[in-house]
Amino acid sequence: MPTPPSTAAAAAAQHLESLLPRLASLSEYKQFHARLLTSGHLGSHPGLRARFLDRLALSPHPAALPHALLLLRSLPSPATNDLNAALRGLAASPHPARSLLLLAGRLHSCPSPPRPRLDALSLSFALKASARCSDAPTTLQIHALIVRLGVAADVRLLTTLVDSYAKCGDLASARKVFDEMTVRDVATWNALLAGLAQGTEPKLALALFHRLAESFQELPPREEPNELTIVAALSACAQLGSLQDGLYVHEFAKRIGLDRNVRVCNTLIDMYSKCGSLARALDVFHFIKQEDRTLVSYNAAIQAHSMHGHGGDALRLFDEMPKCIEPDEVTYLAVLCGCNHAGLVDDGLRVFKSMRVPPSVKHYGTIVDLLGRSGRLTEAYDTVISMPFPADIVLWQTLLGAAKMHGVVEFAELATSKLAELGSLVDGDYVLLSNVYASKARWTDVGRIRDTMRSNDVRKIPGFSYTEIDGVMHKFINGDKEHLRWQEIYRALEDIVSKISELGYEPETSNVLHDIGEEEKQYALCYHSEKLAIAFGLIATPPGETLRVIKNLRICGDCHVVAKLISKAYGRVIIIRDRARFHQFEDGECSCKDYW
Repeated sequence: MPTPPSTAAAAAAQHLESLLPRLASLSEYKQFHARLLTSGHLGSHPGLRARFLDRLALSPHPAALPHALLLLRSLPSPATNDLNAALRGLAASPHPARSLLLLAGRLHSCPSPPRPRLDALSLSFALKASARCSDAPTTLQIHALIVRLGVAADVRLLTTLVDSYAKCGDLASARKVFDEMTVRDVATWNALLAGLAQGTEPKLALALFHRLAESFQELPPREEPNELTIVAALSACAQLGSLQDGLYVHEFAKRIGLDRNVRVCNTLIDMYSKCGSLARALDVFHFIKQEDRTLVSYNAAIQAHSMHGHGGDALRLFDEMPKCIEPDEVTYLAVLCGCNHAGLVDDGLRVFKSMRVPPSVKHYGTIVDLLGRSGRLTEAYDTVISMPFPADIVLWQTLLGAAKMHGVVEFAELATSKLAELGSLVDGDYVLLSNVYASKARWTDVGRIRDTMRSNDVRKIPGFSYTEIDGVMHKFINGDKEHLRWQEIYRALEDIVSKISELGYEPETSNVLHDIGEEEKQYALCYHSEKLAIAFGLIATPPGETLRVIKNLRICGDCHVVAKLISKAYGRVIIIRDRARFHQFEDGECSCKDYW
């Protein structure tokens, strides 16, 4: 007896459904598309069609997504699921803005052919696209659509909205949506935490984390913190350099059984390193079982060694990586930075030449710095001009810094000329060239540089430093008198200068403006922000306690000398994190061995 047509069609659709997971090549997708067309299932089975569209749109083959869009445009009456499949694929593609264009096109298209109805999933994919594009105005427009379409009660959709606002940098709107949500889950907390931690509000991220941690026992199961919560909080600690908060988050991770989570451990390594505690960072690395360590684990540990000037240890760890873990561009950059900070020129060149991934401009920049700081400026310059891509501003600034370090006027002028061509108006470029001229007593040229800075309205970036005392961050700027205890700090500085003068200290005034008196030069040096932070640390903490300072610029030569002498005179360990690396001062010596 023949099979009824409806049953036969259902069996055919079921067979096609079973073939979907096996599709791999573009030709197989096209054959499947042809089967849908010839069998009539393209129109009669919208669910199967949508699932095919979804798989096609998310295929890694570069021509698959355009084919999915061609299929969507060919449909006389596309359904919501059809549109969502295309939106999802576009939002995850290298060109997420096209997802937004597709949505806008559907919103503004004429009624014939009928446009599909948007649902929460449509808007969710659009929000993911706007987040990847950092398109805050579009996120705001989608927010308005959410309200207009009456889907504002969807927790997942509002969580995606919080995430999109945060990734677009509109943290105020992200917080407002979060605060107005009557129902949240852990993903909602994580979206806001991650946005605050990675954006401009790491302090607020930590305040939010403390709020979450303190109410942990009363939280419903859906809001209980997970590994992403811990990772976001640790990222905020790393950005702030707040060791005390980092220790608190670590203890909380232990309480909820996440301290053995590899992703959490990797973030702990990074956090402890950036908070100046290399020993704790390495303890966490060794805490991870060898078979559980990932590439990120090794990258974090190598970077920790490198940031703290232990280039030899970074190299050894790099060489000990298991063969099953292939180094990536981050690994190579971390180990090259370690060689750079430790002055290991030959080792750095060996690693660079052995790279199994294409070097980026950052890898070349590290080699230029490595060669330049060791005095091999001609090789550094040859590296810059032989790169397979144009040198950027950072590379020429690197060469300029090396020329300043070694007092080579020719390369300093060349680098400055290239920087001017690229439109760089950073005050440091002019100051470095001015310092090169000053080292050669070419005062007329120094004056010319200062006139150029005035005429181009180049403003000096103010130096500032932070130090954490009893969980409170204290900020200082050069010559600061805003701190409540500034008078005590200034008296402490006078005592410091008196004490370290007995150890042979003489202010290094060679790079201070030449047209002011020697006494004024010494005054300008005395009240640099890192000196103020150290002086405050000395009066605000018990004897013997380690002092930790974070500075936004590179530490100057005079402050470096002073920090070494203070560590000897006061028996303190002083750890300064500047914009390039860590300096650990102890008993009159620095971990950088004066190579920085």
